[in-house]
Amino acid sequence: MQTLSPRLVYLGLALTALLAMLFAAYLEHQLGLHPCPLCMSQRVFVVLGGLLALLAAVHNPRGPGRRVYGALCVLAAALGAAIAGRHVWLQHLPPEQVPACGPSLEYMLETLPFSETLNMVLMGDGNCAETHWTLLGFSIPEQTLMLFIAVAIVSLWQTLRSYPTR
Repeated sequence: MQTLSPRLVYLGLALTALLAMLFAAYLEHQLGLHPCPLCMSQRVFVVLGGLLALLAAVHNPRGPGRRVYGALCVLAAALGAAIAGRHVWLQHLPPEQVPACGPSLEYMLETLPFSETLNMVLMGDGNCAETHWTLLGFSIPEQTLMLFIAVAIVSLWQTLRSYPTR
């Protein structure tokens, strides 16, 4: 029985990240849905996971290298899922519990220390709690959370599976 090559799996993960970013660009530039700070944070981990997968596909390591790349992809997806999970949680809060809207990311980067800006971005604010668009009843953060979970599962499988010897 022919097994799926690790290189093809990593190429598939990289292509998935590319498609996700193209979809995000479409939502932003064609539909006018401007990303909130949590959306931008999720994009960082989509790109990071895609770049790691692309690097793994190009490098095509043997032995433990395959597992290292797989574990790094799992880590990127898990961190992205944590941010997407927080975003989904904010969207499902009762209106009276939604945090107040904060300053823009540009303003925070110009006036606050980076560590404080990062903390505020990852916490999210009232802007992040709004749902502006859905597909099949799922908000953008819910779709992104499902994407991160799927990528983490494939990456974990890639990390743990045994490879045929040649």
